[in-house]
Amino acid sequence: MGNIMRGESAKETINTDSSLKGPEDDMVVVVQDYPSPDISEPIYRMGEKLRLIAQEAYWWRVRSIQTQKENYIPNSHVAKVYHSWLFEGVERQKAEELLSLPGNRVGSFLVRESARERGLYSLSVKHRSVQHYRILRLDNSWYYISPRLTFQCLEDMINHYCDTSDGLCCALTSPCQSSTTPSPDSAPAAPPVVMRRNFDWKKIDSKQLVSTESCGDNVVSYGVRNSMAAYLSFSGKQSAQMRAASRWKKSKSMYAFPENSHGTIDYEDF
Repeated sequence: MGNIMRGESAKETINTDSSLKGPEDDMVVVVQDYPSPDISEPIYRMGEKLRLIAQEAYWWRVRSIQTQKENYIPNSHVAKVYHSWLFEGVERQKAEELLSLPGNRVGSFLVRESARERGLYSLSVKHRSVQHYRILRLDNSWYYISPRLTFQCLEDMINHYCDTSDGLCCALTSPCQSSTTPSPDSAPAAPPVVMRRNFDWKKIDSKQLVSTESCGDNVVSYGVRNSMAAYLSFSGKQSAQMRAASRWKKSKSMYAFPENSHGTIDYEDF
């Protein structure tokens, strides 16, 4: 806990572990396409997060989170990630490339630990451009960006700047995300295409067209039969209405005024 008061309405914290490197030690992020696009189609692309299976000198065995497939990748092409936002050994330029991937929005961030000197950290935040802040440390090991605000651990610092920008370019919104799209292997399968047998309408019994009862192997589906029955019923009503209208016109024409009438004739329309 830092030396500032946190409000009751603070946003959901990201991580409050007291240790910087805990159970997430097996997560890495690709910082360079492998293999290079100049050589062949990359197996892993920059920004993709992988599960670290084994470290074997220069080559690390990893498993794709998307496809669950395992393969090897040079350790120079990946960086370890802790708490989803603490990136080990990522330089300033690489941080800008990662935060510029399409999956990130304003406020996306990462904390990067120096590859040259352990224990030195910087905060990189995506805004109009990627902004960088040096994280300094007091003799008592408390962290700060602004001397007026000190924090006992990096988690407290990140949680505070998620609540408010408090001097930064903007409030932190989410850790740096991957921009990779799901592979074809992990994409949901397309629904199967059902082939219907062809049939001759001339051979269909007319009773099947208007029956609403279920008929096992009937070639005319229940829904089609209902629709056609409704159509025929509606058409029959229309025909009856047309015949009635025709009779009405004929009846009305019988009550025309006579040419030599000297009185008013009252009449009713049928």
